[in-house]
Amino acid sequence: MRYHITHITTYTYAQPVTLSPHMVRLRPRCDSTQSLHAFTLEVSPTPLQQWETVDLDGNSILRLSFADQAIARLTLKAVSEVETYRTNPFDFLLEPWAVHLPIDYPSGLRHQLQPYLGGPSSNFPQTDAIAIQLAHDLWHQTHGNPVMFLSQLCQQIYDTCQYSLRETGDPLPAGITWTEQLGSCRDLTILFMEVCRAMGLAARFVSGYHEGDPDWDERHLHAWAEVYLPGAGWRGYDPTQGLAVGDRHIALVASPNSRQTIPVAGALRSNVGTASSLDYQLTITAL
Repeated sequence: MRYHITHITTYTYAQPVTLSPHMVRLRPRCDSTQSLHAFTLEVSPTPLQQWETVDLDGNSILRLSFADQAIARLTLKAVSEVETYRTNPFDFLLEPWAVHLPIDYPSGLRHQLQPYLGGPSSNFPQTDAIAIQLAHDLWHQTHGNPVMFLSQLCQQIYDTCQYSLRETGDPLPAGITWTEQLGSCRDLTILFMEVCRAMGLAARFVSGYHEGDPDWDERHLHAWAEVYLPGAGWRGYDPTQGLAVGDRHIALVASPNSRQTIPVAGALRSNVGTASSLDYQLTITAL
């Protein structure tokens, strides 16, 4: 699939403010699952400097620095053209030693995957007890088959939890989402990740876009999870949609911690307590 994406974000401040440097994570990634054919970023007011870096997870980050002058509004317009390729999300074979859960990773690979297995670098320092119980229940149901485990987990969250749009705020703990049976896409993604990590599967948080219903005008940023499967690499699962990720998802960035995927991050140098409003417009057109 090939998509044209226009994403406009506007911050309006109640009082004039000055801006510290900002990080922008709106450039779609380019890998074996998708190609970025074109990308532009327009910022108002115009930054003093704009440069691109690559973070520890291989994400492309745009850094902006601004003049020391008061402004009332900040607008960012990102325009992308992306082609996605993964028409079959199950076109893989697992390594022979990875066909049963829990996976006994070689020590070198386990060391590399440690940030994605949970602990202090993840959203929550300890895996939720409810996530652990759900992981054990699914392990019995699927007889420890990794692919069946992930598919069943994705479907069960989709069937059990109602989707709720919540545009701001950190993801909720997995136990709260599962108990209330309600959550935004990032809440459902964290629940999925925590259950995976409880079973020793490396998982990371992905921020991006989903094609959505072409009859709907309203679009929002989307979140889903990627799980590392030896022999298959990183594979996406979207519990909000109840499916494995294919060519109708467009990834921006991925990280073991959702806070490192925030599309625009920065602070104010002055009037830090000043309230502001956030408005964004998103269009995704299949070409």
